[in-house]
Amino acid sequence: MINQQKSIAEEFLQATKAFNEGALQLGFGDLSNYYWYHTVELPNGLITPGQYDFRATISSFHFPENMQGMTVLDVGSATGYFAFEFEKRGARVTSVEIPSLESLDRFPGQNTEQLLRKIEKMMKTMTRLDEARTRYSAKDLYFYLLKGPFEFCQKLLNSRVERCLSTVYDLSDKLAGTRFDLVFMGDILLHTLNPLQALAAVTPLCDGTLILSQVIPDAPDGTPVLIYVGGDDLNNDEISWWLPNKLFLEQLLKKFGFKSVLTVGTHSGTLKPAGFPFVRSVLHASR
Repeated sequence: MINQQKSIAEEFLQATKAFNEGALQLGFGDLSNYYWYHTVELPNGLITPGQYDFRATISSFHFPENMQGMTVLDVGSATGYFAFEFEKRGARVTSVEIPSLESLDRFPGQNTEQLLRKIEKMMKTMTRLDEARTRYSAKDLYFYLLKGPFEFCQKLLNSRVERCLSTVYDLSDKLAGTRFDLVFMGDILLHTLNPLQALAAVTPLCDGTLILSQVIPDAPDGTPVLIYVGGDDLNNDEISWWLPNKLFLEQLLKKFGFKSVLTVGTHSGTLKPAGFPFVRSVLHASR
């Protein structure tokens, strides 16, 4: 296991070096501070060195192959892999991301500075953020983490994906009057302090199918529960708090008006550069 993790870390470092050198040679400047959440294939042989690479497992999500004429909402888009994939399949896509790092949920008692330092520490494991520089501003971190990577991919792909800057809680107001054939949420509810409020803001926007991809524990005792995973250390929660179990989501989504709620399978992979394996359930809720 240790040798495998070491190999994955070395491959990631090679991929990062190849991408950064390729970007420089193509005249895009120094992108070594960019944090690539997703692996995205770009023109000119550029491939972003993503923390998550979904290219080989995309079929596990059971997205429609032909999305021509569909409208899709990608909530929590990050680097934008799924938004660009939906567009490639023919959909008209709206990509949602938070407007600033200050708008991220934080546990009561955590201040903005604590949150920023936590994010900065995470980013330094994958980028060349200057170790000697002890503090990056919220604006700089937001650019390197979300704005810069997405817009770089969007430009090179000549993409027409629309970017909507909003918290998940404000989406119903932000997109009032708009409905989507498909709404995708991957690893979103885990990072919300109020997952019921988050779903209540998103579900009215979906006229067709809502697809959730995240850890969804089973409910062997038949009890619908929301499992707290934030621990007891205020400074060590990885901005993660809640896991709804399968029965909880099935009942709640039906209460929100979805007639069918099915777990269609799982997708798995390896987190880079750490080399830790992950497994996520894929749930489809249909009107």
